[in-house]
Amino acid sequence: MFENFDFSKMGEVLNQAQQKAAEIEKERENKEFGAKSGGGLISVKANGKGEILDISIDDSLLDDKESLQILLISGVNDVLKMVEDDKKAMASQMLGGLGGLGGLKF
Repeated sequence: MFENFDFSKMGEVLNQAQQKAAEIEKERENKEFGAKSGGGLISVKANGKGEILDISIDDSLLDDKESLQILLISGVNDVLKMVEDDKKAMASQMLGGLGGLGGLKF
């Protein structure tokens, strides 16, 4: 695993990894995700940090509290799953990208 790896460059490799992680995190935070439920009666938007940015509710749901609650939960859960899936994909991308740093092979 560490064949031909110059351990004197470990600090440089770690700095590069930290920079790459910071870049990916900033990129992820700037993303927006959207999910709909109830055929579009509920629309939920979140950013890459998992913060809900907006919820849109069709007026027809305002008289049906139970349906409103169910669709809100569904929409919020869907958008948060998108954020989590993106986070996992970015982590995988980052780990894959580290393979070329300083000759270190994973």
